[in-house]
Amino acid sequence: MNLSEMTERGSAFTLKSKKEMKEKIHPKYYSDAQVVCSCGNTFTTGSTKKQLRVELCSKCHPFYTGERRIMDTAGRVEKFKQRYKLTK
Repeated sequence: MNLSEMTERGSAFTLKSKKEMKEKIHPKYYSDAQVVCSCGNTFTTGSTKKQLRVELCSKCHPFYTGERRIMDTAGRVEKFKQRYKLTK
């Protein structure tokens, strides 16, 4: 198989020409979509949804803030500490 055959089949190696997007099959794109975090932070981004709700963002995520905290979901951390007697 040579390069011209690969481009005609539409594989990942399409180099000949850029094709236009098909009409009426893509969702509406909002360039001013609002993201709302559970910490209260809001910012805008582009998305196919007008409003996005997230649990963590760069203002409250421990990786970005440098905080070391344990995010407990349904008491699992306490159960782990009790099981291995790690309570202080």
